[in-house]
Amino acid sequence: MIRTPGVGERLPDPEERPEDQEARLRPRRLDEFVGQEAVKSQLALSIRAAAERGDALDHVLLAGPPGLGKTSLARIVAEELEVPFKATAGPALERKGDIASYLTDLEPRSVFFVDEIHRLPRAVEETFYPAMEDGQLPVTLGVGPGARVVTLDLPPFTLIGATTRAGLLTTPLRDRFGIQHRLDHYGVADLAAIVVRSAGVLHAPIHLDGARAIAERSRGTPRVANRLLKRVRDYAQVHGDGAIDAATAAAALELLEVDQMGLDRLDREILTTVCERFGGGPVGLSTLAVAVQEEQDTIEDVYEPYLLQRGFLLRTPRGRCATPHAFRHLGLEPPAETAALF
Repeated sequence: MIRTPGVGERLPDPEERPEDQEARLRPRRLDEFVGQEAVKSQLALSIRAAAERGDALDHVLLAGPPGLGKTSLARIVAEELEVPFKATAGPALERKGDIASYLTDLEPRSVFFVDEIHRLPRAVEETFYPAMEDGQLPVTLGVGPGARVVTLDLPPFTLIGATTRAGLLTTPLRDRFGIQHRLDHYGVADLAAIVVRSAGVLHAPIHLDGARAIAERSRGTPRVANRLLKRVRDYAQVHGDGAIDAATAAAALELLEVDQMGLDRLDREILTTVCERFGGGPVGLSTLAVAVQEEQDTIEDVYEPYLLQRGFLLRTPRGRCATPHAFRHLGLEPPAETAALF
């Protein structure tokens, strides 16, 4: 059993706030960041080179599904460079003045992080172009015929953009990022290591088999792993001695309706609807959304990617189709016409 790795025998601080604990779950250095080895090694090289030259790091674009550590990596870059870190989100930047207030307040070599950067309004996005390329910010003073443009010089800075939908970025914006990385889903071994570390931060004794049981149902995503760990910790505290082993984790996750493949109740409801009510499909997204009483965007962006990745669903021109794997997972016999397609 692993008690509290990384914190020794440190006792919980009764005055520690939940948000403090949440922040401590995030790794602070590259050597603490588990997984994404290729991204880490390339970032480490770029960071070291920029630090030795005393320059600002080139602008960085981090793409990938939600919950894989893009925000954590952005904070780590600032920590490794020992520079200030400022963060915002694309939808929060509604006007050019919003960008100006951030950029003119940056210190030299600062890291400016924009989450969901693909959701920037087009006019606001274009304001970034001269700032990223030339370190200048054109500002319009006045209105009408008397208006004039004043160019402000900006200190060297690093823009780090994070996006879950890289295809929605315009080419001019994407091409201005000199460093571009895509984060992939994590393997079970890496997720188990993340669970062990997080359990140490949460002061939750955990066995390696318990960490692996949680990792196997975490959909390849550290954010999901940490969320499940907290709920398993609660179960172990109430129904056991507080220690998390494989049996405790399995019982807790069964209570949470998360099965061995990481599917939750709505995942299974989507598959059951396609398999039973629509004979395996094809079924249109709008029809499926009405049938399960969920928004189309939620199904398409949150649930469907994992079902596609694990081979439970197929997208076809006529709609969504369930695979024989989906029927077997639900304990159903696939129709002959469905089985014949695979």
